Amino acid sequence: MRRSVLLLSTGHACVDVYQGAVPALVPFLISERHYSYAAASAVVLAATLLSSVVQPVFGLLTDRWRMPWLIPVSMLLGGTGIAAAGTSGDHAVVWALVALSGLGVAAYHPASARLARVVTRGDHGGMSWFSLGGNVGFAAAPLLVTPLLAAGGLGATPWLAVPAVAGALMTVLVARAPASASAASGTSAGRRDDWRMFARLSLMVTCRSVAFFGVSTLLAVVAKQRMHGGSSVGAAALFLLFAGGAAGTILGGRLAGRFGRVRCTRAAYALAVPSVAGVAFLPGPLVFLGIAATAATLYVPFSLQVTLGQDYLPGRVGTAGGVTLGLAVSVGGVASPALGALADRTSPSAALVPVIAVPALAWLLARTLREPEPIETASGQPDPARDRECGEASAQAPA
Repeated sequence: MRRSVLLLSTGHACVDVYQGAVPALVPFLISERHYSYAAASAVVLAATLLSSVVQPVFGLLTDRWRMPWLIPVSMLLGGTGIAAAGTSGDHAVVWALVALSGLGVAAYHPASARLARVVTRGDHGGMSWFSLGGNVGFAAAPLLVTPLLAAGGLGATPWLAVPAVAGALMTVLVARAPASASAASGTSAGRRDDWRMFARLSLMVTCRSVAFFGVSTLLAVVAKQRMHGGSSVGAAALFLLFAGGAAGTILGGRLAGRFGRVRCTRAAYALAVPSVAGVAFLPGPLVFLGIAATAATLYVPFSLQVTLGQDYLPGRVGTAGGVTLGLAVSVGGVASPALGALADRTSPSAALVPVIAVPALAWLLARTLREPEPIETASGQPDPARDRECGEASAQAPA
């Protein structure tokens, strides 16, 4: 299992490079192609909005038909769009190519989340490593794209197809495994979909997305002001946010195996409230403590929410993955312009104050969730956490 999880996690990183690559393209589109800020923003919107909205649709499709070919094809599609975007001088063509990449990313996530669930047999640690891959890919994108385009200009974007090809080859090795194919056929046996719990979960994940986008949008500026430093301080703050998020993702998987997913999620969001407040108010170098705590607490529930969604909708695992990894995760970006406008009228630190309430709302929603029975238990597959989680389900009834 470890080899398969490693391949899937690395493949996930290769795909999410293309989500992080789009913002990294913007400065080069402005400097080389003389795009206006509005035109450059439209390119970013083409990737992020389309990818977020369409992911649940692909989830529905993967629930209805088995499409093992979709994962490698979607990876290649995501890479091809970005690789070709820098070769055209026409704004409409660039927009369409970036949108094509977003479509590939959208198709990848529901199908890969289903495959990851099968490969890991519902193991929380395995799913956290799969989720970590996406976080690493997104964070690494500027480190890959910026030096490449600084050296070769937009004409060097075809080299960005390499991660997609490598990721597709690795994922094919996992998707073709006979064990995966046989296990994928019986994950929904004897269970009804709990749409009420899933709706609450989706609202909770949306709150997490708003909180994360709110902090990450203003973080670099806030850190520079508190430390009276330059761009390197802002870069260090963002690095800490991503590094802390990686640690939080792995920590969440380990804690859930011991205490249960819902209990860990509640605790994480409760701790996220003072953590975000620390980013908003802590002076000087102490702000970095708030950043690290915010990253960890907002990422502890990240992979747990994916498996919770799948267990709430055992008959629609693809749909659950599409919503928890797609629409609900990225929808927080919609709030970023409002926070930016508030920062213009007040200050970046003041604009973070309303964000403190968002993880509090997520905590209230988490208190209404119950620990669902894992799909693997219902379908008769071995589940080492079965007794513990079933026992915690009654103990964690909403207060």
